[in-house]
Amino acid sequence: MRLFQLFVRFSSLSLGLFGTPTTALSLDIHDSEDIASLKEAASTAARGMLKYYHGNEPGQTPGTLDNTWWEAGAMFMTLVQYWRVSGDSSHNDITTQGLQWQAGDDHDYLPANSTAYLVRALPTLPWDILTDANDLTSIPQGNDDQMFWGLAAMTCAETTYPDVSDGPSWLSLVQGVFNNQIPRWEMETCHGGLRWQIHSWLPGYDLKNTISNGGLFQIAARLARYTGDQKYADWATKIWDWMASSPLLDTKTWNVADTTSVTDECTTNGNEQWTYNYGTLLCGAAYMYNFTNGDPKWLDAVDGLLNASLRIFFPPMYNNDVFQRVPVHLDGLHSHAGSIHRGADYSPTSRSAEAAARQCSGGKDGTECGVRWYEDKWDGKNSLETQMSSLSIFTANLMLQSNEQPVTSTTGGESKSDPNAGTGGRSRQAEPPRKITSGDRAGAWIITLLVGVAWISIIVWLVW
Repeated sequence: MRLFQLFVRFSSLSLGLFGTPTTALSLDIHDSEDIASLKEAASTAARGMLKYYHGNEPGQTPGTLDNTWWEAGAMFMTLVQYWRVSGDSSHNDITTQGLQWQAGDDHDYLPANSTAYLVRALPTLPWDILTDANDLTSIPQGNDDQMFWGLAAMTCAETTYPDVSDGPSWLSLVQGVFNNQIPRWEMETCHGGLRWQIHSWLPGYDLKNTISNGGLFQIAARLARYTGDQKYADWATKIWDWMASSPLLDTKTWNVADTTSVTDECTTNGNEQWTYNYGTLLCGAAYMYNFTNGDPKWLDAVDGLLNASLRIFFPPMYNNDVFQRVPVHLDGLHSHAGSIHRGADYSPTSRSAEAAARQCSGGKDGTECGVRWYEDKWDGKNSLETQMSSLSIFTANLMLQSNEQPVTSTTGGESKSDPNAGTGGRSRQAEPPRKITSGDRAGAWIITLLVGVAWISIIVWLVW
């Protein structure tokens, strides 16, 4: 229970990544007996989010969003979590369609059509390194992009979201991602670690970053808990220990850096502070704590990461009560502003939900969600991400009022296992890396900047 309470607090911090919200949605968070208003708020936010999705329309590609691929995986994961705690299955058909369509021929979430968005999303990058930009349509994304879809499928397995009869099981898709990424673990540079990008000519290939390695760590930890297979736990420990030996993770101060580079054998780091990096590692550490029945190593990790997160992202200028935005260039893409409130009378997720409901007061119908949850009225911003963030915080509160737990293969999980899934998939190419440029680093920031909403619900679901 103590660990769960810690995660309740951190779930709000993770949500602050996309920022948000003030009132047009009616929300009575204090009435624990009547959750109708909470379900209605979540339903409204979900509908607002899906206004940005057209993959289910004629002529469109299921599972795709404009200018981004990985965020669709996060969106579907959010819808699965919403379905589980609300009972609203009205979005399940498009969720199943999207998650299955993007699975790829090898069932490892490397579909050939997924990467065209890179040209549209990053028009300023030096794409002259390619002979034909259209070739991107057959190129996989970064390891972190693939990982987010794997986490969506893992959430399906843990919530007993129904498997399909004519496609791969949710569990096998996660195993496919794991099996596809493990061969990219690279000992030739930095004594281990996963690169950010899969192919050497993509910007950021020279980087080994926290979100890619932390994401694989979390997948391994969750597979270990769900299947009981020790090999996944062994890999989770291996990834963690490598990160702790690198400049990415300091287990004394619990500082989590964003990147390190193979160009100097991973002796320095890009120490920008992002909540999604802390959330990814914290979530995986909690799964390992659960799997190992309380190994002090993982409890220390949970405590250390949580305390560091609260110290870094809850500054004194807000009385240690409000999440402070991380300095971001390119903040026109997605703001990291957010308000996270902690109070003695009710939980931070409750206060965040109230703030989100107040900020969801924009647009013609008065329910569009903005980005600054610390303001008392809509800030004029609205996007897929702000809607997703609001949906996540409403869903998190529904989780808090539920007695359900994420299942395992022995506690109600029904998704079929395939330990060899994805072994016929594509692996990292062996071309020599080119020198990274300032344009490449900008591209890395653009993509890694876009994360956050996935972790709030993952963390809350975990440690019941």
